[in-house]
Amino acid sequence: MITKKEELLVEPKKETQKTIIEIKQNTDATKDEFLSILRLVSPGTNLRQGLNGIVDAKKGALIVVENEKLTDILDGGFKVNCRFTPQRLIELSKMDGAIVLSRDMKRILYANVMLAPEIKIPTKETGTRHKAAERTAKMLSTLTIAVSERKNQINLYYKNIKYHLRPTDEILRHATETLQILEKQRELFDKNIERLNDLEIKNDLNLLPAFKTIQKGKMMEKIVENHEKIFIESGSEGSAIKHRIKELIKDVEKETDLIIKDYTRLNQKKSKNILSNLTYEELADIENISIALAQKESNSIDNIKGWRILSKSNLPEKDIANLLTELKNLENVINAKTEKFSKIIGDDKAWILAKELAKIKTI
Repeated sequence: MITKKEELLVEPKKETQKTIIEIKQNTDATKDEFLSILRLVSPGTNLRQGLNGIVDAKKGALIVVENEKLTDILDGGFKVNCRFTPQRLIELSKMDGAIVLSRDMKRILYANVMLAPEIKIPTKETGTRHKAAERTAKMLSTLTIAVSERKNQINLYYKNIKYHLRPTDEILRHATETLQILEKQRELFDKNIERLNDLEIKNDLNLLPAFKTIQKGKMMEKIVENHEKIFIESGSEGSAIKHRIKELIKDVEKETDLIIKDYTRLNQKKSKNILSNLTYEELADIENISIALAQKESNSIDNIKGWRILSKSNLPEKDIANLLTELKNLENVINAKTEKFSKIIGDDKAWILAKELAKIKTI
């Protein structure tokens, strides 16, 4: 609904200007806010189609999303109040002034308006259009978009963030490269898991295989985390890549967390926090994995708890905990008789567990 105040785009009076000067800059944008904005302008959306059309037409544009304080800094222009379409955005960009979109991006409210944000707000931009975009974003905590006519570039501004929106083909190229890296890491992760399965079941224990498996798992998590913007930016154009990445990382975090639970001398949560704070380069050093698990420099270990192997059975977590409380470690569980299981988890579950352990031993 357009208010009467929004229809009257007149030059702000001195009282209004005083109010604008007193507005304090808002807090920094959160990660979730920024990622939500990237989704709004990702390839496949109407807004991105319109922005690409402006670039292709070699035009410039200043686009701002409305909020309750925006009308205080608008001057001139005219009311449009029509449904948003990419073509309408492209046509309106041929005028010099800013274009105002509704909060839900479904309507174009005004066109050819002048933005007059507080000039005391610092900006590193040099062009008039980009200065207005950055100051408006900082002042009103709203999304502004500046399309450079000279450089054919799209820049997003939101609160304290400026982000250069890369061309779709460049985004997809980076996403494909990341996918290839993840595929290689998953191959190494699976090989380490197979070796770890064999060693644990045979009780031929060594810390190094566990460290290497955790290393590969955490590296995969870090790659996905560090490239999250790329996957979101790729939008619907990158659906196949995102689907493949989802397949690659399936169960990686779960398996990695269970290895940490089995091998840490701290508690699982503390070791996970330490590992999560390591950079990709720090994860590449096995010694840092050892430190995160508070293990000794020696690679030898007498026994492990067995959470990961036992989680391959159909036993609920509570029963696994009871088994390990009673039998202490994986070796004792594997070598225990069915009668022993019956005393801990009951007859029915005991026979099922015995059959499942027989299958696990053949993994």
